[in-house]
Amino acid sequence: MKTSEEIRNIALRTIQEEATAISQLSNYLTEDFENCVKLILNSQGRVIVTGIGKSANIAAKLVSTLNSTGTPSIFMHAADAIHGDLGMIRNEDIVICLSKSGDTPEIKVLIPLIKTMGNKIIALAGNVDSFLSRNADFFLNTTVLREACPNNLAPTASTTAQLVMGDALAVALLECRGFTREDFAKYHPGGALGKRLYLRVSEIYKYNEKPEVQTEDDLRSVILEISSKRLGATAVLNGSDLVGIITDGDIRRMLHREIPFQSLKAGDIMTKDPLTVNADILVADALDVMRQNNITQMLVMDDDTYVGVIHLHDILKEGII
Repeated sequence: MKTSEEIRNIALRTIQEEATAISQLSNYLTEDFENCVKLILNSQGRVIVTGIGKSANIAAKLVSTLNSTGTPSIFMHAADAIHGDLGMIRNEDIVICLSKSGDTPEIKVLIPLIKTMGNKIIALAGNVDSFLSRNADFFLNTTVLREACPNNLAPTASTTAQLVMGDALAVALLECRGFTREDFAKYHPGGALGKRLYLRVSEIYKYNEKPEVQTEDDLRSVILEISSKRLGATAVLNGSDLVGIITDGDIRRMLHREIPFQSLKAGDIMTKDPLTVNADILVADALDVMRQNNITQMLVMDDDTYVGVIHLHDILKEGII
Protein backbone atom coordinates (compact mmCIF):
# COMPACT_ATOMS: atom_id res chain seq x y z
CA MET A 1 0.00 0.00 0.00
CA LYS A 2 1.40 3.37 -0.95
CA THR A 3 1.76 6.12 1.59
CA SER A 4 -0.37 9.28 1.57
CA GLU A 5 2.59 11.26 0.25
CA GLU A 6 3.17 8.79 -2.58
CA ILE A 7 -0.51 8.91 -3.57
CA ARG A 8 -0.41 12.70 -3.61
CA ASN A 9 2.74 12.66 -5.74
CA ILE A 10 1.07 10.35 -8.26
CA ALA A 11 -1.80 12.82 -8.59
CA LEU A 12 0.59 15.75 -8.96
CA ARG A 13 2.62 13.91 -11.60
CA THR A 14 -0.52 13.05 -13.56
CA ILE A 15 -1.73 16.64 -13.48
CA GLN A 16 1.68 17.94 -14.58
CA GLU A 17 2.00 15.45 -17.43
CA GLU A 18 -1.47 16.29 -18.74
CA ALA A 19 -0.78 20.02 -18.38
CA THR A 20 2.37 19.56 -20.44
CA ALA A 21 0.41 17.70 -23.10
CA ILE A 22 -2.10 20.55 -23.30
CA SER A 23 0.56 23.25 -23.48
CA GLN A 24 2.14 21.49 -26.47
CA LEU A 25 -1.05 21.87 -28.50
CA SER A 26 -0.33 25.53 -29.18
CA ASN A 27 2.68 24.40 -31.22
CA TYR A 28 0.47 22.25 -33.44
CA LEU A 29 -1.97 24.89 -34.62
CA THR A 30 -1.71 25.38 -38.37
CA GLU A 31 -3.81 26.88 -41.13
CA ASP A 32 -5.83 23.68 -41.06
CA PHE A 33 -7.42 24.80 -37.78
CA GLU A 34 -8.51 28.12 -39.28
CA ASN A 35 -9.74 26.38 -42.43
CA CYS A 36 -11.75 23.89 -40.37
CA VAL A 37 -13.51 26.75 -38.59
CA LYS A 38 -14.30 28.48 -41.88
CA LEU A 39 -15.47 25.21 -43.45
CA ILE A 40 -17.94 24.52 -40.62
CA LEU A 41 -19.15 28.12 -40.50
CA ASN A 42 -19.94 28.08 -44.23
CA SER A 43 -21.49 24.62 -44.22
CA GLN A 44 -25.22 24.11 -44.77
CA GLY A 45 -25.03 20.69 -43.14
CA ARG A 46 -24.24 19.26 -39.73
CA VAL A 47 -21.04 18.13 -38.07
CA ILE A 48 -20.82 14.35 -37.66
CA VAL A 49 -18.28 13.46 -34.97
CA THR A 50 -16.97 9.91 -34.78
CA GLY A 51 -14.37 7.81 -33.02
CA ILE A 52 -13.81 4.48 -31.32
CA GLY A 53 -12.80 3.48 -27.80
CA LYS A 54 -11.93 6.35 -25.49
CA SER A 55 -11.83 8.69 -28.48
CA ALA A 56 -15.54 7.94 -28.99
CA ASN A 57 -16.23 9.21 -25.48
CA ILE A 58 -14.43 12.46 -26.25
CA ALA A 59 -16.28 12.66 -29.58
CA ALA A 60 -19.62 12.41 -27.76
CA LYS A 61 -18.60 15.23 -25.43
CA LEU A 62 -17.54 17.40 -28.39
CA VAL A 63 -20.97 16.86 -29.97
CA SER A 64 -22.63 18.10 -26.77
CA THR A 65 -20.45 21.20 -26.70
CA LEU A 66 -21.03 22.00 -30.37
CA ASN A 67 -24.79 21.55 -30.10
CA SER A 68 -25.00 23.75 -27.01
CA THR A 69 -23.09 26.55 -28.72
CA GLY A 70 -24.97 26.73 -32.00
CA THR A 71 -23.28 24.15 -34.25
CA PRO A 72 -25.72 21.28 -35.07
CA SER A 73 -23.84 18.03 -34.50
CA ILE A 74 -24.44 14.28 -34.30
CA PHE A 75 -22.35 11.53 -32.70
CA MET A 76 -21.65 8.45 -34.80
CA HIS A 77 -19.67 5.56 -33.28
CA ALA A 78 -17.06 4.37 -35.77
CA ALA A 79 -17.86 0.69 -35.22
CA ASP A 80 -21.60 1.28 -35.72
CA ALA A 81 -20.92 3.43 -38.77
CA ILE A 82 -19.57 0.51 -40.77
CA HIS A 83 -22.60 -1.58 -39.77
CA GLY A 84 -25.33 0.74 -40.99
CA ASP A 85 -25.02 4.09 -39.24
CA LEU A 86 -23.34 5.68 -42.28
CA GLY A 87 -26.89 6.34 -43.39
CA MET A 88 -27.10 9.29 -41.01
CA ILE A 89 -24.57 11.28 -43.07
CA ARG A 90 -26.06 13.77 -45.54
CA ASN A 91 -24.33 15.29 -48.55
CA GLU A 92 -23.65 18.64 -46.86
CA ASP A 93 -22.34 17.18 -43.58
CA ILE A 94 -18.75 17.48 -42.37
CA VAL A 95 -17.16 14.56 -40.54
CA ILE A 96 -14.72 14.97 -37.64
CA CYS A 97 -12.92 11.74 -36.77
CA LEU A 98 -11.07 11.39 -33.45
CA SER A 99 -8.35 8.80 -32.97
CA LYS A 100 -5.06 8.60 -31.10
CA SER A 101 -3.30 6.27 -33.52
CA GLY A 102 -5.35 6.98 -36.62
CA ASP A 103 -4.69 3.41 -37.72
CA THR A 104 -7.41 1.30 -36.07
CA PRO A 105 -9.17 -1.24 -38.32
CA GLU A 106 -12.52 0.54 -38.03
CA ILE A 107 -10.97 3.85 -39.11
CA LYS A 108 -9.29 2.21 -42.11
CA VAL A 109 -12.65 0.88 -43.26
CA LEU A 110 -14.68 3.99 -42.42
CA ILE A 111 -12.59 6.78 -43.94
CA PRO A 112 -12.57 5.48 -47.57
CA LEU A 113 -16.36 5.03 -47.38
CA ILE A 114 -16.85 8.64 -46.28
CA LYS A 115 -14.47 9.88 -48.98
CA THR A 116 -16.50 7.97 -51.56
CA MET A 117 -19.62 9.75 -50.31
CA GLY A 118 -17.89 13.09 -50.97
CA ASN A 119 -18.01 14.51 -47.42
CA LYS A 120 -15.14 16.59 -46.06
CA ILE A 121 -13.17 14.88 -43.28
CA ILE A 122 -11.40 16.58 -40.39
CA ALA A 123 -8.92 14.34 -38.58
CA LEU A 124 -8.28 15.02 -34.91
CA ALA A 125 -5.47 12.57 -34.27
CA GLY A 126 -2.23 12.01 -32.38
CA ASN A 127 -0.19 10.54 -35.23
CA VAL A 128 0.89 12.73 -38.14
CA ASP A 129 1.80 9.72 -40.29
CA SER A 130 -1.37 7.73 -39.69
CA PHE A 131 -3.88 6.46 -42.24
CA LEU A 132 -6.42 8.94 -40.87
CA SER A 133 -4.17 12.00 -41.04
CA ARG A 134 -3.01 11.18 -44.57
CA ASN A 135 -6.52 10.66 -45.92
CA ALA A 136 -8.37 13.50 -44.19
CA ASP A 137 -8.96 16.87 -45.85
CA PHE A 138 -7.81 18.69 -42.70
CA PHE A 139 -5.61 17.56 -39.82
CA LEU A 140 -5.71 18.80 -36.22
CA ASN A 141 -2.68 17.42 -34.40
CA THR A 142 -3.20 16.14 -30.84
CA THR A 143 0.10 14.29 -30.43
CA VAL A 144 1.33 13.74 -26.87
CA LEU A 145 4.81 12.70 -25.83
CA ARG A 146 3.46 10.08 -23.44
CA GLU A 147 0.38 9.10 -21.51
CA ALA A 148 0.08 9.95 -17.83
CA CYS A 149 -0.33 6.22 -17.24
CA PRO A 150 3.00 4.85 -15.87
CA ASN A 151 2.88 2.09 -18.52
CA ASN A 152 2.24 4.67 -21.25
CA LEU A 153 -0.82 2.67 -22.28
CA ALA A 154 -4.10 3.91 -20.78
CA PRO A 155 -5.48 6.90 -22.77
CA THR A 156 -5.05 9.82 -20.37
CA ALA A 157 -2.97 12.69 -21.70
CA SER A 158 -4.04 11.83 -25.26
CA THR A 159 -7.77 12.06 -24.50
CA THR A 160 -7.19 15.29 -22.56
CA ALA A 161 -5.44 16.72 -25.62
CA GLN A 162 -8.38 15.68 -27.81
CA LEU A 163 -10.80 17.27 -25.38
CA VAL A 164 -8.93 20.57 -25.36
CA MET A 165 -8.49 20.73 -29.13
CA GLY A 166 -12.20 20.01 -29.53
CA ASP A 167 -13.05 22.78 -27.07
CA ALA A 168 -10.75 25.17 -28.97
CA LEU A 169 -12.66 24.39 -32.16
CA ALA A 170 -16.04 24.83 -30.47
CA VAL A 171 -15.08 28.14 -28.86
CA ALA A 172 -13.64 29.48 -32.11
CA LEU A 173 -16.93 28.64 -33.84
CA LEU A 174 -18.90 30.19 -30.98
CA GLU A 175 -17.05 33.48 -31.15
CA CYS A 176 -17.09 33.62 -34.94
CA ARG A 177 -20.87 33.17 -34.88
CA GLY A 178 -21.23 36.01 -32.36
CA PHE A 179 -22.99 33.56 -30.05
CA THR A 180 -24.45 35.53 -27.12
CA ARG A 181 -25.66 34.58 -23.64
CA GLU A 182 -29.20 34.98 -24.96
CA ASP A 183 -28.44 32.41 -27.66
CA PHE A 184 -26.92 30.18 -25.01
CA ALA A 185 -30.10 30.41 -22.94
CA LYS A 186 -32.15 29.03 -25.85
CA TYR A 187 -30.22 25.78 -25.69
CA HIS A 188 -30.05 25.56 -21.86
CA PRO A 189 -33.58 26.22 -20.59
CA GLY A 190 -33.46 23.60 -17.84
CA GLY A 191 -31.79 23.54 -14.45
CA ALA A 192 -29.89 26.22 -12.60
CA LEU A 193 -27.80 27.16 -15.62
CA GLY A 194 -30.87 27.87 -17.71
CA LYS A 195 -32.48 29.90 -14.96
CA ARG A 196 -29.39 32.08 -14.66
CA LEU A 197 -29.79 32.91 -18.33
CA TYR A 198 -33.52 33.52 -18.65
CA LEU A 199 -35.28 33.88 -15.25
CA ARG A 200 -36.24 37.49 -14.57
CA VAL A 201 -37.10 39.33 -11.37
CA SER A 202 -40.70 39.83 -12.56
CA GLU A 203 -41.23 36.06 -12.39
CA ILE A 204 -40.25 35.86 -8.71
CA TYR A 205 -41.25 38.97 -6.79
CA LYS A 206 -44.96 38.59 -7.60
CA TYR A 207 -45.22 35.59 -5.26
CA ASN A 208 -44.17 37.72 -2.27
CA GLU A 209 -46.20 40.09 -0.18
CA LYS A 210 -45.75 43.80 -0.90
CA PRO A 211 -44.64 45.48 2.35
CA GLU A 212 -45.08 49.24 2.47
CA VAL A 213 -45.62 52.03 4.99
CA GLN A 214 -46.02 55.79 4.71
CA THR A 215 -43.43 58.22 6.04
CA GLU A 216 -45.75 59.35 8.86
CA ASP A 217 -46.57 55.83 10.09
CA ASP A 218 -45.41 55.12 13.63
CA LEU A 219 -42.84 52.56 14.70
CA ARG A 220 -45.47 50.00 15.71
CA SER A 221 -46.94 50.05 12.21
CA VAL A 222 -43.49 49.59 10.72
CA ILE A 223 -42.69 46.57 12.90
CA LEU A 224 -46.05 44.96 12.19
CA GLU A 225 -45.62 45.45 8.45
CA ILE A 226 -42.14 43.90 8.42
CA SER A 227 -43.27 41.03 10.65
CA SER A 228 -46.49 40.22 8.79
CA LYS A 229 -44.96 40.30 5.28
CA ARG A 230 -41.97 38.18 6.36
CA LEU A 231 -39.42 39.69 4.01
CA GLY A 232 -37.23 41.42 6.57
CA ALA A 233 -37.95 44.89 5.22
CA THR A 234 -40.58 47.34 4.11
CA ALA A 235 -40.66 50.08 1.55
CA VAL A 236 -41.36 53.61 2.76
CA LEU A 237 -43.62 55.69 0.54
CA ASN A 238 -44.60 59.31 0.40
CA GLY A 239 -47.96 58.96 -1.22
CA SER A 240 -47.14 56.64 -4.13
CA ASP A 241 -43.49 57.67 -4.41
CA LEU A 242 -40.76 55.42 -3.02
CA VAL A 243 -38.54 57.41 -0.67
CA GLY A 244 -36.83 54.81 1.52
CA ILE A 245 -36.52 51.35 3.03
CA ILE A 246 -36.53 50.05 6.59
CA THR A 247 -35.08 46.62 7.36
CA ASP A 248 -35.34 44.54 10.51
CA GLY A 249 -31.66 45.34 11.00
CA ASP A 250 -32.50 49.03 11.05
CA ILE A 251 -35.05 48.36 13.81
CA ARG A 252 -32.55 46.44 15.93
CA ARG A 253 -29.89 49.10 15.56
CA MET A 254 -32.41 51.83 16.43
CA LEU A 255 -33.39 50.04 19.65
CA HIS A 256 -29.76 50.11 20.80
CA ARG A 257 -29.70 53.90 20.58
CA GLU A 258 -30.75 55.92 23.59
CA ILE A 259 -33.58 57.80 21.95
CA PRO A 260 -37.31 58.02 22.73
CA PHE A 261 -38.36 55.71 19.91
CA GLN A 262 -42.06 55.77 20.86
CA SER A 263 -42.50 59.02 18.93
CA LEU A 264 -40.46 58.01 15.88
CA LYS A 265 -42.03 57.88 12.44
CA ALA A 266 -41.04 55.71 9.50
CA GLY A 267 -39.47 58.70 7.81
CA ASP A 268 -37.16 59.20 10.81
CA ILE A 269 -35.47 55.81 10.64
CA MET A 270 -35.63 54.85 6.97
CA THR A 271 -32.64 54.59 4.66
CA LYS A 272 -33.15 57.13 1.91
CA ASP A 273 -32.59 56.37 -1.78
CA PRO A 274 -32.52 52.58 -1.33
CA LEU A 275 -31.05 50.19 -3.86
CA THR A 276 -33.74 49.00 -6.24
CA VAL A 277 -33.94 46.54 -9.09
CA ASN A 278 -36.01 46.74 -12.24
CA ALA A 279 -38.54 43.95 -12.68
CA ASP A 280 -37.23 43.19 -16.17
CA ILE A 281 -33.64 42.33 -15.30
CA LEU A 282 -32.28 38.82 -14.88
CA VAL A 283 -32.43 37.33 -11.40
CA ALA A 284 -28.74 36.41 -11.74
CA ASP A 285 -27.90 40.09 -12.22
CA ALA A 286 -29.99 41.04 -9.19
CA LEU A 287 -28.09 38.45 -7.16
CA ASP A 288 -24.80 40.02 -8.21
CA VAL A 289 -26.00 43.40 -6.90
CA MET A 290 -27.04 41.82 -3.59
CA ARG A 291 -23.65 40.18 -3.19
CA GLN A 292 -21.75 43.35 -4.02
CA ASN A 293 -23.74 45.32 -1.42
CA ASN A 294 -24.02 42.54 1.18
CA ILE A 295 -27.83 42.74 1.35
CA THR A 296 -30.53 40.07 1.35
CA GLN A 297 -33.45 41.88 -0.26
CA MET A 298 -34.14 44.62 -2.79
CA LEU A 299 -37.17 46.66 -3.68
CA VAL A 300 -38.51 45.98 -7.16
CA MET A 301 -39.53 48.77 -9.49
CA ASP A 302 -41.63 48.76 -12.65
CA ASP A 303 -40.41 51.95 -14.30
CA ASP A 304 -40.93 54.49 -11.46
CA THR A 305 -43.49 52.45 -9.54
CA TYR A 306 -42.68 50.32 -6.49
CA VAL A 307 -44.17 46.87 -7.08
CA GLY A 308 -42.66 44.50 -4.52
CA VAL A 309 -39.59 42.85 -2.98
CA ILE A 310 -37.19 40.17 -4.13
CA HIS A 311 -35.40 38.27 -1.37
CA LEU A 312 -32.20 36.23 -1.42
CA HIS A 313 -34.16 33.20 -0.26
CA ASP A 314 -36.34 33.41 -3.37
CA ILE A 315 -33.24 33.24 -5.55
CA LEU A 316 -31.74 30.34 -3.64
CA LYS A 317 -34.99 28.39 -3.96
CA GLU A 318 -34.60 28.65 -7.74
CA GLY A 319 -31.14 27.10 -7.48
CA ILE A 320 -29.37 30.25 -8.65
CA ILE A 321 -26.19 30.71 -6.63
